[in-house]
Amino acid sequence: MGKVTGFLEIDRTDRKYAPASDRIRHYREFVIPLSEEATRDQAARCMNCGIPYCHNGCPVNNQIPDWNDLVYKGDWKEALGNLHSTNNFPEFTGRVCPAPCEASCTLNLQDQPVTIKSIECAIVDRGWKEGWIKPEVPAKKTGKRVAIVGSGPAGLACAQQLARAGHDVHVFEKNAKAGGLLRYGIPDFKMEKHFIDRRVGQMSVEGVTFNYNTHVGVDVSAEKLLAEFDAVVLAGGAEKPRDLPISGRELHGVHFAMDFLPQQNRRVGKEAVQTNEPILANGKHVVVIGGGDTGSDCIGTSVRQGALSVTQLEIMPKPPEKENKLMTWPDWPLKLRTSSSHEEGAERDFAVNTVEFIGDNGAVKKLRVTRVDNMFQPIAGSEFDLKADLVLLAMGFVAPVQEGLLSSLGLKFDPRGNVAADTVAYKSSAEKVFACGDMRRGQSLVVWAIREGRQCAHSVDKHLMGATVLPR
Repeated sequence: MGKVTGFLEIDRTDRKYAPASDRIRHYREFVIPLSEEATRDQAARCMNCGIPYCHNGCPVNNQIPDWNDLVYKGDWKEALGNLHSTNNFPEFTGRVCPAPCEASCTLNLQDQPVTIKSIECAIVDRGWKEGWIKPEVPAKKTGKRVAIVGSGPAGLACAQQLARAGHDVHVFEKNAKAGGLLRYGIPDFKMEKHFIDRRVGQMSVEGVTFNYNTHVGVDVSAEKLLAEFDAVVLAGGAEKPRDLPISGRELHGVHFAMDFLPQQNRRVGKEAVQTNEPILANGKHVVVIGGGDTGSDCIGTSVRQGALSVTQLEIMPKPPEKENKLMTWPDWPLKLRTSSSHEEGAERDFAVNTVEFIGDNGAVKKLRVTRVDNMFQPIAGSEFDLKADLVLLAMGFVAPVQEGLLSSLGLKFDPRGNVAADTVAYKSSAEKVFACGDMRRGQSLVVWAIREGRQCAHSVDKHLMGATVLPR
């Protein structure tokens, strides 16, 4: 381990944000990295606890104490190799992962956890800066061809692993660029898209072929993929949003979050916004329904577009300010979380349910909401109205879109509507068709998608070759 008494002597210090008054004027990242010395000190807080629960808290099972120790000793290149042994894209998770590993940190029982996420990001950013990260071209080809549908984090991780195993990998993406929700859902101020482009460049040299503007099931049939490839991996995500079918839902100005966010991401990326109805928040009173990360992203984007006001509604009761660590550790705790977007100017209200959208001349003008009890039942006499010119529904996703590709393959689905496949073989009910990521698991985190993509690649390689050296 690093410094034996580090956790006793050094307080937690994490990355800072640029002032809100400055950062809301642009869409660039605004996190200020720690210095090398400060990062080394933070790594020294890792306490060599014997049973590192952070391993289990991390879905890709990063060997966190090992690379903390290497950073403390100044061996950054070795730390990078260790980090990449479990995670293909630590620059993604180092920016957008909520860091369940930190909740599981043993030091978090009675103190503040190690700044694992910041150290992870510092390692990989230094690796790119120093030129240590290079394409890993396979020594020989297997002659097997694999099609991967979807280029989100699950599809990208699966593609990179299989290409390094020597397979001829083709990624099919319906959009103009790779990344899935990493590119079109997560705003640039949380993760700039050149990080995706850099990895795509690396993967192209490693042998991955990217087919853009190709919607499988529309532009290319599932039968064609099955005929031309030895295996097909479905990694298309869970894109069916949860709706709010109440009176006034048809009013102009009521939109899904994932109709709003991709438009702005395309503007920032200088892509054409192909829509007859630009969704913009400037000069409007915005109400975001849904209290998760997507709702937070809608807040930050609306503020940058010049919204007059932003209000976020959540049907769940307001969580406690702090968790009871001795009761919740090492699990992910329920507590009030304030994102950088919340700090930029948003009102939050909890335990409220929207019962009606009210409009004028076909456009939404206000919401009628009611407070609810712990059983989500309306409290009599608690109704009130909220002014709203733009309503963004950010209540999560219920399942992958089954119409088209999935239905044409005749796949079986689990009770929630996801593609049925286990976490051992990742095989669907169709011959030589595999599924991973949100399409199999349901809506989840980027880090879970990377895990599933890696594990699915292990199973595909074993299916094609009879054995595999790819890690799970």
